[in-house]
Amino acid sequence: MKKWRPFATLPEQYIGLQEIIDRQVEVTQPVLTEEQMEQMNFTLIEALHTNKQVYLTYYERGQCITETGFIRFVDSLRNRFIFIDEVFELKNKMRLSELVDVRIV
Repeated sequence: MKKWRPFATLPEQYIGLQEIIDRQVEVTQPVLTEEQMEQMNFTLIEALHTNKQVYLTYYERGQCITETGFIRFVDSLRNRFIFIDEVFELKNKMRLSELVDVRIV
């Protein structure tokens, strides 16, 4: 038995409505000050050398996403870092420019 969806009678209509809803919850990427970027840099270095768990908040496709993990490698020349996700234990490569906030757990 399918649930009744009053505004999604056609698949194309449902897709269009979902796109409108997604656009409404989008946020712009926060602009960080020099002081905030410097503090994040110190936190990344500390977490890397002490192998402490961190909360990473990053910007992706109109949303700020927070994940927990461990920093494995920071490459400032290529503007990238690698962290291991706590939940799935996957290696994730990410740009430093996408990073919004870093906090040690």
